Amino acid sequence: MSTNGRTLRLVVSREKQDSVIRGLYLVTDGGERLAERVEAAIDGGARVVQYRNKEGNAETRLAIGQEIRELCARRGVPFIVNDDLELAKTLQADGLHLGQEDGDPREARRILGPGRLIGVSTHNLREALEAQAAGVDYLGFGAMYPTSSKEVEHLPGPETLAAIREQIALPIVAIGGISRDNGGTVIDAGADALAVISAVLAAPDPALAAAELSLLFNRRAAPPRGSVLTVAGSDSGGGAGIQADLKTITLLGSYGASVLTALTAQNTRGVSGIHGVPPGFVAEQLDAVLSDIPIDTVKTGMLFSAEIGAAVADKLAEYRRRITVVDPVMVAKGGAPLVDRSAVGVLKEQLLPLTYLLTPNIPEAERLTGMTIADEEGMQEAARRLHRLGARNVLVKGGHLLSGDSVDIFFDGAAFHRYATPRILSKNTHGTGCTYASAIATFLAQGEPLREAIGHAKQFITAAIRLGHPLGRGHGPVNHIMAAQETT
Repeated sequence: MSTNGRTLRLVVSREKQDSVIRGLYLVTDGGERLAERVEAAIDGGARVVQYRNKEGNAETRLAIGQEIRELCARRGVPFIVNDDLELAKTLQADGLHLGQEDGDPREARRILGPGRLIGVSTHNLREALEAQAAGVDYLGFGAMYPTSSKEVEHLPGPETLAAIREQIALPIVAIGGISRDNGGTVIDAGADALAVISAVLAAPDPALAAAELSLLFNRRAAPPRGSVLTVAGSDSGGGAGIQADLKTITLLGSYGASVLTALTAQNTRGVSGIHGVPPGFVAEQLDAVLSDIPIDTVKTGMLFSAEIGAAVADKLAEYRRRITVVDPVMVAKGGAPLVDRSAVGVLKEQLLPLTYLLTPNIPEAERLTGMTIADEEGMQEAARRLHRLGARNVLVKGGHLLSGDSVDIFFDGAAFHRYATPRILSKNTHGTGCTYASAIATFLAQGEPLREAIGHAKQFITAAIRLGHPLGRGHGPVNHIMAAQETT
């Protein structure tokens, strides 16, 4: 359907609003410190916990089950037992999940009572329709992908899930091999929940892994999709800082909130004055936003002083904001310093360990690492060093190199990924770093996994530079509105 030359896409949400079976569905493993890891996953966004324990004797399984049951009750999360009807009854579980060969769901309903959740694993349309006719509350469906947790006999995949979605009225929990990087495809195919084990519980930080997966569900939300908080300075000229951030967030389709760290007297020719916001008031702004508005991602820009940087780090930790994109703004386009030496120390010592993605350009990466960067190999080494300082992921931007394509290097701690676009020779690049980081934060908030969020943001900022408007007598701003129209 189109109107006035614009194409409209009808989005129908199939999520059952009256069902608790939606979002991230955590299945337990048999590892150590299970309750600790499960609670971390709940902190990160797990909405349902299924207790699966086929190891040890009955007494041990019961004791661990009681611990997880009590944890779920405290946190208000449904507790479901896998396969074992007697254990579910003994633990007074909120529900029972059955495999195809693990019992009759009607009998389970009779024994557990009408107030309990009953789910059944299915692998094709026939099994799904039979389970639906039996009166279950939700379906497990899979496997989506090969998995290391068990041998996969059935692999219907996302394509089959999409094919049966229209014929199934119940919530569908997709299972098997799901991760941050492929979960979006499964949600797009029609899954109401994603069941995961090792993708969360085997991760170094289960809370962060759960948060990454939970964000994927924003891809089916109505506009504005996701909420982004920008913590940055004001640019009176409107091309960078908080103004560029809010333009980017809004034009790309998310909700933007803001916390000001500094006021600048600034135009396309440079910065003539900076007035830092009192650190206590920065903290008060953060309290006001984070205590009320459901923020999905945080983007930080100019933090100006060590005291402001420390206040921001403290509040991010207090409110457990895990998906934070940090643009380490240090120098204005015209060369004016925007932070002092002590602020750089706070950034490295207090903020980097809380950083999901760090996005330095080459001069910023050099200042943070103390090395000189002259090529892509140097960018890779800088990314390694910044990762060792605590940033979970690092994107070193190569716009300051003088030849070849404009290449950015992404490092996730295990592998490098290269983002390259043709270099655009333009002086209208004011606000490039702010805009790029805000675009990444926005795409993350909308349910894009990290690598795809970076790729989409790279396309957006490249278009914004190419379409840059020659406004003023210095470095003109990038063109947010035309780039958004071209790339979204």
